[in-house]
Amino acid sequence: MKVLVCAPCSCSLCVCVCSGRTDAERRQAGGLRALAELERSAIHGESERSSTSKNQIKVDLVDENFTELRGEIAGPPDTPYEGGRYQLEIKIPETYPFNPPKVRFITKIWHPNISSVTGAICLDILKDQWAAAMTLRTVLLSLQALLAAAEPDDPQDAVVANQYKQNPEMFKQTARLWSHVYAGAPVSSPDYTRKIDKLCAMGFDKNAVIAALSSKSWDVETATELLLSN
Repeated sequence: MKVLVCAPCSCSLCVCVCSGRTDAERRQAGGLRALAELERSAIHGESERSSTSKNQIKVDLVDENFTELRGEIAGPPDTPYEGGRYQLEIKIPETYPFNPPKVRFITKIWHPNISSVTGAICLDILKDQWAAAMTLRTVLLSLQALLAAAEPDDPQDAVVANQYKQNPEMFKQTARLWSHVYAGAPVSSPDYTRKIDKLCAMGFDKNAVIAALSSKSWDVETATELLLSN
């Protein structure tokens, strides 16, 4: 791919790509813009600290074409996600920054606006509210804010949203347990842990047990029925 430094700027990260590019070159162009953005910010390869050391965001390169990145955010303080670290898959389209990156959670999480199965995210700036002036830093900070302030009336996961609205305390305990198991947060409810251990002792997969108990309000009998039916 032919790359020229844009005059009059002499910055090696300010690039324009020649016309007549191949598909591979167009894909890389979006990634190059993302790389330049990372190099201008504090989120490339290290943590960014806001008011406290707990507010950390991070992005690393995954492949040589710069089209796939790995993001990481820390669970916000005073939420069920506090103490956890959440990995994100970030795919950069060739039309970036005019179109948003494709982002999903790799780390499993219990949240109304994030699929507990696939990690898909319901967030307006990743859809129709994206603007070219936004950056990867905007995305990561917005996801942190989403963890602190869910939107249950516009859910990605209806089961989680229903629990969030109907039984807030159970939601908090469930989200805290998922944070402990999958994101390394401090130990959560001993009662929930005992129920998980009980079903795991019956030979069920741990991840399936957690999902079943979480979706069945931590009722062992109905969770067992669900596991047996699958």
